[in-house]
Amino acid sequence: MQFHLFLPQMRMTHDAIVDRALAAESAGFDGIAFMDHLAPPMADSQPMWEAMEIAGWVLARTTTLRVSHLVLCDSFRNPAVLARQVVSLDHASGGRFELGIGWGSVPDELHTFGVGSTEPRVRVSRLGESLQILGALWSGDPLDFDGEHFTLVGAQQRPVPTSPITTTIGGTGPKTLDLVRQHAQWWNLPVHQLDRLELLRERAGDARASVQLMVALLASESDRAAVTQTVMGRYGADGLGSMVVIGTVDELVDHISGLADRGVERVYPWFADFAPVETLARFAAVIAGAGQAGVAP
Repeated sequence: MQFHLFLPQMRMTHDAIVDRALAAESAGFDGIAFMDHLAPPMADSQPMWEAMEIAGWVLARTTTLRVSHLVLCDSFRNPAVLARQVVSLDHASGGRFELGIGWGSVPDELHTFGVGSTEPRVRVSRLGESLQILGALWSGDPLDFDGEHFTLVGAQQRPVPTSPITTTIGGTGPKTLDLVRQHAQWWNLPVHQLDRLELLRERAGDARASVQLMVALLASESDRAAVTQTVMGRYGADGLGSMVVIGTVDELVDHISGLADRGVERVYPWFADFAPVETLARFAAVIAGAGQAGVAP
């Protein structure tokens, strides 16, 4: 099981984000993933940093963490620009950048900022062309492309990536899963769709399964009532709060081991307390415990 911290880059300074990244690295996390929005969902007035900028900032200040996003919105970037950004971060970090991409989860955001289309059919079609263009440009060969959304004539980019770019695509729709099967090494199942894992798994092809897991790690059993009350007050008992896994180290190990038994190979813990350094340090025991649980007797 791989562990990648999901850390929305909002309400935090750059230094605070780096502190969390370094704590995750020390705790044994394999990677860290940021979000990609033009305004924070349901928190428009809150401060937030741009996705590719924060990825580069963290890559420059860590040594082992793989850095990615859940997920970049295809509509925000021309694929030729994105191809160049990805290769630049790939080389600068010694191959530690992964591409996480989707066709956008907040249509109102696209309307508000005048970026792309709010129509699902258009967005998923555009993502398909973007993925084709990215792969072709990363070959280093000249590219002619005449699509519905993009036209490239003799386009060429060098250098090529240090190694094939690991790509994650998130989503569960039929057309999205077609793209996962064709282009992705990882398929990320949104946290609210976990009950559909087995139903959809075959449609993802050879892509390995990952899930976001919102967690509240208890320092001790005596904290359960207070933590539960805080989580439900913050996220709602009928909303995101209902999907938060609240538990001790042993309970989280059991839960994650159960996901492994279902074929999940990567977990993106998303901490309900915004991942302070002390929580990440305690989570090291969960990572170690999950590793031991996966060792055959």
